[in-house]
Amino acid sequence: MGMMEDILSSDQKFVWHPFTPLQGVLPPIPIVSAEGVYLHTDDGRKIIDAVSSWWVNLHGHSHPYLAEAISKQARTLEHVIFAGFTHQPAVTLARNLLTILPSNQSKIFFSDNGSTAVEVGLKMAFQFWYNQGIEKKKVIALKGAYHGDTVGSMSVGDRSMFTDPFNTYLFETSFIDFPDNDNVKNVLDEFESLVRSGDVGAFIYEPLVQGAGGMRMYSAHVLDALIAMAHQYNVVCIADEVFTGFGRTGKLFASEYGEHKPDIMAISKGITGGMLPLGVTACSERIVNAYQTDKFSKTFFHGHSYTANPIACAAANASFELLMKPDCQLRIKRISDRHIQFTEQVKAHRAVSEVRSLGTILALEVKSSDETGYENTLRKKIYPFFMDRNILLRPLGNVIYVLPPYVISDDELDIIYAAIREFLDALIA
Repeated sequence: MGMMEDILSSDQKFVWHPFTPLQGVLPPIPIVSAEGVYLHTDDGRKIIDAVSSWWVNLHGHSHPYLAEAISKQARTLEHVIFAGFTHQPAVTLARNLLTILPSNQSKIFFSDNGSTAVEVGLKMAFQFWYNQGIEKKKVIALKGAYHGDTVGSMSVGDRSMFTDPFNTYLFETSFIDFPDNDNVKNVLDEFESLVRSGDVGAFIYEPLVQGAGGMRMYSAHVLDALIAMAHQYNVVCIADEVFTGFGRTGKLFASEYGEHKPDIMAISKGITGGMLPLGVTACSERIVNAYQTDKFSKTFFHGHSYTANPIACAAANASFELLMKPDCQLRIKRISDRHIQFTEQVKAHRAVSEVRSLGTILALEVKSSDETGYENTLRKKIYPFFMDRNILLRPLGNVIYVLPPYVISDDELDIIYAAIREFLDALIA
């Protein structure tokens, strides 16, 4: 216990945790190791990581194949400036990604995380018009969107208590209603009235699922219609696949569900299998063409010190190899099928207002008289209930969601499902 106490007292003194008040919360739980779907504490607990550590872990914790790839690369080339230099791990990763991204994608730009991948995508789109001397400065996004925490990505995200301190610094974005079963025509009409003006430069969206917005899902048919309309009026479409990429929705990318493809894609999270930070922005030849010039002023002036870090790229290439194995694709299918079965079993439960699933994502909205969203008081009950049972489920307000690493077993899924049922039953007892 001595070591744990030392970690906690030092943590409290020196560390500032994300999305966490500095007072009035339980101390964090020290994790000493992790393997497969389990997080190990120093007092012997094994916690099922049912949210893939913020959606990044694909193949389980401390995967030996990924660890070996990282170790080997670290002993060969740990990092080199990526302006004026290149290296095999980055070139291989770009080639690998372009074999599974939509066929119109043609170039890969590296950054460090999801927010910067989005930020790069926005800047790429804005400068696409600037380089051509065209004024198209408006941006459209969906209500309820979350695209990250940098200033540009906050600007295209929903305004909330998360953005309140910064609202005066954010650029203006037009938000259209989130598409549901009842408002599709209105959403399309609203979108067309905005793009028809001719001054909209970009449309950014999370394809099919708004992750942080509560795992809200909408149809590929509606998204297809929006992209088609955007292209009709010469609007650059940016797909934020930071969350949905690498098999989460049952396909490698959510953009595969529709016929019309984005011009720019932001990807991160699962890219290294949860081992190291890495962001990627992919774009089509159409976007690249606006930069194909020896005129220095039309250069894309963006970069990070750790752009295309070789160790992160090596982890991503190893993760790619595991992802493309038939075994991994079967695991994704099995989890998807189990989620569908569970959805059918609990959708009529008196404590459930809605349950939905897509691929490996399961989301369950618990009935509540409180307001929806992050401030819903149910989240204060949900998190400790599952942690008491050694299951990490970090709710989005009154939404319980399950997003496991692909190596999870049926037995481990059953433990999670049983705990969810127990929670729901307790609410109506």
